[in-house]
Amino acid sequence: METIKNMIGVDLGGSKIRAGKITDGKIVKITKAKTPGKGSVEEVMEQIFAVIDGCYDEFTTSIGVGAPSVVDVEKGIVYDVVNIPSWKVVPLKDILEKRYKVPVYVNNDANCFVVGEKYFGKAKPYKNIVGVTLGTGLGCGLIFNGKLYEGSNCGAGEFGNVPYLQHNVEYYCSGQFFTDEKKISALDNFHLAQKGDPKARQLFDEYGFHLGVVLKSILYSYDPEIIILGGSVANSFEYFKDAMFHAIQDFAYSSVLANIKIDVSDLENSAIYGAAALQMIKE
Repeated sequence: METIKNMIGVDLGGSKIRAGKITDGKIVKITKAKTPGKGSVEEVMEQIFAVIDGCYDEFTTSIGVGAPSVVDVEKGIVYDVVNIPSWKVVPLKDILEKRYKVPVYVNNDANCFVVGEKYFGKAKPYKNIVGVTLGTGLGCGLIFNGKLYEGSNCGAGEFGNVPYLQHNVEYYCSGQFFTDEKKISALDNFHLAQKGDPKARQLFDEYGFHLGVVLKSILYSYDPEIIILGGSVANSFEYFKDAMFHAIQDFAYSSVLANIKIDVSDLENSAIYGAAALQMIKE
């Protein structure tokens, strides 16, 4: 009889912490808790323990954690976690391995997103993948020749910080474009666009243009087979895709345009899947 093997993926967010037990490639259980964002390191760790305890059993083979932070991937140390001020330098891998006695893998949330797409989502057939998360900010994860590329400091693919127009890429290609530049949330604009509001549709056209310009840079830099978009803003893809594709039509290499695939993730709980899959991409 084959031994059951469970992986646990943990999505460490500034407002909530979620863990999922994955068996035979599917999430069979999810536990969650509110993140005590203003709490101490120990208080946040107790909440992480609580959600993992809800999924952990004797068949657990590994734990993966995705965090919105800079990560020392080899040592599993997280630095300056977004929206958790007390988490300046936390040796998360060591803490969790000491408690649970299984291998622990830690990476940033954008890298987890692209790894999840590679093993559980639309990027399964591909070896060269760029995952772009469009939410409150903009994140980017890279897989080359089937291997996650993190750079020397887990900072590879940080396109959001590249200067662009009066600000940077993130300002124009994430939810910040709507809230900071146009004084409306991306979700509210989406609802208006659904009702046929011409100003809302025009706003998505502007957004799509900016995103298309950035995707051109990604194509020139990395030449992937597929770009997968995720995050809350990607749910509005139908309203900005035409402007986005129009903006990349002057790309210099027509053969690349003919072959590139740009798609939106349909993987539910992708952050959990991606964190769990950190073990798989290291094998």
